[in-house]
Amino acid sequence: MFSGIVESTGSVVEIDGAQLVVDATDIVEKLHEGDSLSVNGACLTVTNVEGGNVRFGLMPETLRRTSLGRLTVGDAVNLESALVYGGQIGGHLMQGHVDATGELVSRDPDGDALVIGIKAPSALTPYIVEKGFITVEGASLTIISINEAVFKISLVEYTQNATTLAKLPIGAKLNLEVDMIAKYVERMLEDRNIPTSTDS
Repeated sequence: MFSGIVESTGSVVEIDGAQLVVDATDIVEKLHEGDSLSVNGACLTVTNVEGGNVRFGLMPETLRRTSLGRLTVGDAVNLESALVYGGQIGGHLMQGHVDATGELVSRDPDGDALVIGIKAPSALTPYIVEKGFITVEGASLTIISINEAVFKISLVEYTQNATTLAKLPIGAKLNLEVDMIAKYVERMLEDRNIPTSTDS
């Protein structure tokens, strides 16, 4: 489990099919083989730690669901180590199980903030609500508006500097994880044959 508060940004050292190596120098001292680490919002298992570099295996499901397979050497990534029970949750509870990728479609300044627009897959839009939580590239963010499939989030100056989000190009594919509570509630309603907004 994670909270969506990015601890550090690392950089891709190697990516070769099912293997990913990230320079995580800033947080590597706390990492060990078998630990979970959120990399751009995807929960990955540490398979090796050598110096400041951390190695992960990428299974086919991860490559299908996330944008990690699009990474190239030198790309920056958002990193967060797993929560410790009893510790502070600064964002919202997230699993690191990416639901799908969205597309960055707009970026507009708003005072010191930066408002970015993201087009989400239609399957996710029922779970995206104004003032609700969403995880984008591993960062816990508040949705400020939604118009059909495009939702907007506002990045304060700290988030612009502490994550990769302000630096990504228009058209970039972004890992999205919607609020897991909404998904559990929907499943329970389905089990009781109560219609939901995703019923066709």
